[in-house]
Amino acid sequence: MQRNDLARGRRRVGLGLAIMAVGVVGWVAAPGVPVLWGPRASADRKEAGHELFVHEWLPHDPIARADGLGPVFNARSCVECHFQGGVGGGGSNEHNVLAFEAKPTHTRPEIEGGLVHKFAVENHYLEDVSHLRTLFPIVPDAIRITNGCYVLVRDFDPVNTEQVNSTALFGAGWIDRISSRSITRRNLAASLQSMGRELSSDFSSIPPGRYRVLPDGRVGKFGWKAQFATLEEFVAAACANELGLGNPHMEQAKPRVDIPYPDMAPDLDRSQFSSLVAFVDTLPRPGLVVPSDPQARAEVERGQVLFERVGCAICHVPELGGVAGVYSDFLLHRLVDREAGYAYSDVMTGVPIPREHPDAEEWRTPPLWGVADSAPYFHDGGSPTLRLAIQRHQGDAAPVSKAFKRLPAEDQGALIRFLEALQGPPDAIPVPEPAVPADELTIARAE
Repeated sequence: MQRNDLARGRRRVGLGLAIMAVGVVGWVAAPGVPVLWGPRASADRKEAGHELFVHEWLPHDPIARADGLGPVFNARSCVECHFQGGVGGGGSNEHNVLAFEAKPTHTRPEIEGGLVHKFAVENHYLEDVSHLRTLFPIVPDAIRITNGCYVLVRDFDPVNTEQVNSTALFGAGWIDRISSRSITRRNLAASLQSMGRELSSDFSSIPPGRYRVLPDGRVGKFGWKAQFATLEEFVAAACANELGLGNPHMEQAKPRVDIPYPDMAPDLDRSQFSSLVAFVDTLPRPGLVVPSDPQARAEVERGQVLFERVGCAICHVPELGGVAGVYSDFLLHRLVDREAGYAYSDVMTGVPIPREHPDAEEWRTPPLWGVADSAPYFHDGGSPTLRLAIQRHQGDAAPVSKAFKRLPAEDQGALIRFLEALQGPPDAIPVPEPAVPADELTIARAE
């Protein structure tokens, strides 16, 4: 009797351990909870947010709670940079901003970054790149790592600057609801697939990229560097840095000049900011517009097959976290050909950079929904057409660019026709005419 009881006990323990093991494996492999409900907000909140989005802010604006526009800024309204295809779309190169990042040094052990603003409310607050040279001086001796060798670099400039293009915000609320787990599990799946190909002696695969872990442990998915985990944080930073509007989540940007600017209360109160976020959150979602003509439809469908065949869909994932048609893995990828010369991130200035921090050459995969109405392309807006954007893919994505170039001309055209069918939302709100032309405002401008 005791032997039978012992055997039954062992079987139960074994069964329990097996169930636990299956549960652990299932938990690790599970892609995360899919998005089941889209963003919603009351009509009143959306309308209030829309009015703030298109409002042309002024210094000491009557609807601001503090000093209004500025003291430094890049635009007078949200829609000034987000207008292509309707309110909330992408921007042209004319509205690019100049972003910078300074490597840490022994005397300044923190990574610092920000924007060099185009405008200021007064001339003595104007910024330019020369101010960066004063704030972040030349490093006399740095070390460059090339093919595992350490090379001394004399007089290294720790500042890296980049032109950054405004992204389209359509469907941002759906992206906000994609779980971090969906992103991390997609990255795990891509890593396992890449490892499997390498074990089969196939070394031409695309590296899986990596998700950005923010200092508080969350996964970033908004911004060209995936520097924001939520849409609310993204909107807060845009208000503070692009318009100089302090808000409940972030203080307004201050000029990086010798003359100090006083501390100010938030320009947007909680109700205003909440309405603005609700409007951006509920911006319409783009989709695939299939032509009615049978021949054109067949070409788009063939282009969609080729999109996956040449490898575009490895990074521009058609569906993620239950959101169909988003075409992004929200991971950081390196699109620079290192054979062309050493990368900026290869230089060390004496203080290690956290592994989680993206290199200067790493950029988040942009969603492709609405891509037909969001030219120019890449983070700097340096590719005016879809064809040039595909051909520009180098670094980790070089195999895709090469595969596209090997396609016959008609297949290349079909793939581009497919991308041209990924259009902005037809129900986007039309962009209003500016109430006050910029030339009529008394503002300081950087040359």
